[in-house]
Amino acid sequence: MYYEAAHGSTVSWATKPYAEISSIATRDGSVLFVPVGSVEQHGHHLPVSTDTLLVDAVTNAAAQRADAEGIPSVVTPPLWAGFSPHHTSLGGTITLPHDDLLATIEDVADSALEAGFETLFLVNGHGGNASLVDSAVSTIGDAHSDVEVLGTTYFNLAAPFVDSIRESDSGGMAHGGEFETSLMLHLYPDLVDRDSLEAEPLSEPYDHGMNDMFDGGPLAVYREFAEYSDSGAIGDPGLATAAKGEQLFERLCDELVAIVRQTQTS
Repeated sequence: MYYEAAHGSTVSWATKPYAEISSIATRDGSVLFVPVGSVEQHGHHLPVSTDTLLVDAVTNAAAQRADAEGIPSVVTPPLWAGFSPHHTSLGGTITLPHDDLLATIEDVADSALEAGFETLFLVNGHGGNASLVDSAVSTIGDAHSDVEVLGTTYFNLAAPFVDSIRESDSGGMAHGGEFETSLMLHLYPDLVDRDSLEAEPLSEPYDHGMNDMFDGGPLAVYREFAEYSDSGAIGDPGLATAAKGEQLFERLCDELVAIVRQTQTS
């Protein structure tokens, strides 16, 4: 599976001796990637590790491409426990308290940056972590003024091109919908239960609330996920295909690499 290939790659922190990590970190333009995921229910058809698997795969592939271009790159093992209290009512979810996850990201950054990396890039894969990761960029950046600290939620990078790939209307690319299921079919097809593609359309009563991964309103709303969906999935996974997943994956990697290239001139 892709996960095994990624962690045997030339950019994996976990598979390197410490001296090699230190050597890469002290090269001009070095970048340390930290994927941040979650373990939470994703309906009946996707594994609970979906967010972690996807952000880890996208980050490793992008880092390998950047490294091949001569940008010294290393990817830490993914932080797999996210902030997911809204999913616990459906089971299968492991969540950290907000402040504990923020402190964990800060501690990982503090210790890893001792190696001497010039840039830290937090790549988030779970919507519930997004504001927390944004906060971590600020707190880590304040504590490490000599480091370029960046953060993004990777799927937001698809906004400029997703309409050219998707078939679903707004609402079809939500939790466990066409977007995530397509990526999983491309990267981890054996982990997708094609006989259980059950999901419900997103029904958000507030006009200014979120209607889709790419149709987010200005209003934040808290609600247990079981109130949105009996299955735990929202959107249209039935429209997902591995071919769409491949297109999304390749273009997402391109977007991440484009950001990393800019660190070399900042």
